[in-house]
Amino acid sequence: MLYLVPTPLGNLQDITLRALDVLTMCDLIVCEDTRHSKVLLDHFAISKPLQSLHKFNERQQLTHLIELLLAGKNIALISDAGTPCIQDPGALLVKECHLAGIEVSALPGPCAFVTALALSGETEGPSQFIGFIPKKEEAAKEILLSACAYEGHSLAYVSPHQLIKLLDILTKLEPERPLFLVREISKHYEEHYQGPAKELLCHFQEHPPKGEFVLMIKKVLSLPPEASLPIAEHVAWLETTYSLSKNDAIKLAAKQRGVSKRDIYNVFHQDKN
Repeated sequence: MLYLVPTPLGNLQDITLRALDVLTMCDLIVCEDTRHSKVLLDHFAISKPLQSLHKFNERQQLTHLIELLLAGKNIALISDAGTPCIQDPGALLVKECHLAGIEVSALPGPCAFVTALALSGETEGPSQFIGFIPKKEEAAKEILLSACAYEGHSLAYVSPHQLIKLLDILTKLEPERPLFLVREISKHYEEHYQGPAKELLCHFQEHPPKGEFVLMIKKVLSLPPEASLPIAEHVAWLETTYSLSKNDAIKLAAKQRGVSKRDIYNVFHQDKN
């Protein structure tokens, strides 16, 4: 059987008793970084063979791991921190297990974006997890535009090197957009920040960010002012303000107005006729 075993985000005491039991009884522990995971295992006096599985070797390791599982071995999959397969390697192995008829068991445990959502106090209504935001500015901008148009809250993982750039993009898009940030969850220096994008940008420009962050882009309770414009003017405003192509502006306008893209396209089609 393949066991998906969450590991602590920072404080080693957050590991569960069941996780310790599985790590102790399994035949092999598959992890991102054997050196990092050995610190955890040594702390709890667990001695098991370790095998690395990361984004650069995941496909090459699949056949070997599936053969071991089919032979009746019990394998525990862990990541450096949190729940395996959530923005970490392992999803391909899980899919192959399903295809091969191998049983997979997922243990509950630490997950950074779920913890941040609970900490925010904003748990009513829909929320979406958007993972790591692309490093390229245009791709990041597209993701953030989509998040701003989403009907609920959006949560993302952000490195300290990327935070100011993303806050700058959000400030240019929607300076008053309410945000919630959590730094270094469960660790000694855990901190929470909230406020409009423009204020958090100023704060971190003056206090360079350190550690790993979860960014929550909160929903707004009302439609943005531009959504009250006639459709053609709304699209044109988005094109100009956010430097979008017409097609991207139409998609965003549809999200902001809560209608289908076809409805927006029909307006332009009727105008041409």
